[in-house]
Amino acid sequence: MTAPVATAAGPTAQAAAAPALSIGGLKTRAGFLRAAKGRRQAMPGFILQARRRGADEPHVPAIRVGFTCSRKVGNAVRRNRAKRRLREVARLVLPGEGRAGWDYVLIGRAGVTATREFGQMQTDLRAALARVHGA
Repeated sequence: MTAPVATAAGPTAQAAAAPALSIGGLKTRAGFLRAAKGRRQAMPGFILQARRRGADEPHVPAIRVGFTCSRKVGNAVRRNRAKRRLREVARLVLPGEGRAGWDYVLIGRAGVTATREFGQMQTDLRAALARVHGA
């Protein structure tokens, strides 16, 4: 069996065209609280919080991202499903649209994050990033 060959329009070509930014996890409560004081953009499927890191904070990885869902989203199964979807949207969009030296937090919304069309969530994240970054 031979390996599949990537076409120019395939997902491999898109990943190669995107800038290589390292993405890491935002894991501490303090990091989430600092992001909450930054810019905020509400979208139908989630809320995006973003802030530029200060000069005294580490810049490796280039982009840090965190995910959270309150109990309003539902039980543990529903919260985890919503967070998995947010993680995948961030994995696909942030390397190309995010900015180095920024922290992002994606907050799930009750009844919407787990059921919203996935392509629409990607579009929402791109629009939210454009608004947060002032485009």
